[in-house]
Amino acid sequence: MNALEISRLQQYLRTKFSVDNIEVRGRTNKDDSAEVYMGDEFIGVLFRDDEDGDVSYDFNMAILEIDLPENIVN
Repeated sequence: MNALEISRLQQYLRTKFSVDNIEVRGRTNKDDSAEVYMGDEFIGVLFRDDEDGDVSYDFNMAILEIDLPENIVN
């Protein structure tokens, strides 16, 4: 992904989730994906899919069970 594409994706995520500290960073030796951070914490990977001339992006975020809250009030 080029710098313009990364910037556009970062702005989209910040707007969509109403969070100003989301940062999209290019990956070394990878041009089809970028890493997503919230502050200093890595939260996932954005993959670029360019199939048949239609470009789309897939955001992959793993959530560990240990990170989930124990008590939820309904």
